[in-house]
Amino acid sequence: MTSSARAFKVAYAVGLIVFLAIVVFPFYWILATSLKGFDAIYTYPPQFIPLRPTLANYRDVFVQLPFATYLKNSFIVSTVATLITVFAGSLAAYSIARILVKQRGKVLFIFLLVSMFPGIIIISPMFRVFMELNWLNSYQALVIPNVALALPLTLWILTAFFTQLPLELEEAARVDGCSRLQALSRIVVPLAAPGVFTAAILAFIATWNDFLFSLIFNTRDEVRTATVGLVLFPGQYTYPWGDITAATVLITMPLVVMVLLLQRWTIAGLTGGAVKG
Repeated sequence: MTSSARAFKVAYAVGLIVFLAIVVFPFYWILATSLKGFDAIYTYPPQFIPLRPTLANYRDVFVQLPFATYLKNSFIVSTVATLITVFAGSLAAYSIARILVKQRGKVLFIFLLVSMFPGIIIISPMFRVFMELNWLNSYQALVIPNVALALPLTLWILTAFFTQLPLELEEAARVDGCSRLQALSRIVVPLAAPGVFTAAILAFIATWNDFLFSLIFNTRDEVRTATVGLVLFPGQYTYPWGDITAATVLITMPLVVMVLLLQRWTIAGLTGGAVKG
């Protein structure tokens, strides 16, 4: 190995370490702050490592607010929205890939164009509709708009996978007596599992992180989600950073665990869609 190649590898490694440190440090600081007592949080110079770690902030999160209810609501809304998005997206993507072959590009372009609009644009009309239907302060008031925003990306991912699957497999299933819907559920979707997993994970994350819809459409604790509950911690003279960071960790950990457990399918789905699409 030449000296220039060795220097390049060293520079690359140093740059990668610096980049990872910049990206990871905010997450570490939130975790470290959540383990500090009140006095340790406001000391100067700051403690980068908690000297006397405590779980008091995590206890206070559930004492001061019904945070367990918030987490439950986030899980229900995200799960239902993800299931609806994947189900509807699979049917629509199959139709685009197999039936609307000539119009495929135009249809996908329309969905891509729609997905570029920010979610705040649909707040006012949806609020009027939900008010007339008496759906404010309900789960469906959060599920429906999140499904609407997650569907375009789901269509793009699943259409790319369905298009690349051999048509002969479906024709063989049709010869054996399967309908189009049966061929989709028994042949196409299992073969496109990486794309389905990727679409489901992205839809779940987007819904779990939703703040705007939950803030506008739901104002009662019974149906409020965790992202909105995060900003409700009381502070008379100072911000309760210990409680806020502890709640942040509780909100983030389910997503981290899910991504780590399903990262193999996620990577396969993203790379497969990128190459095959």
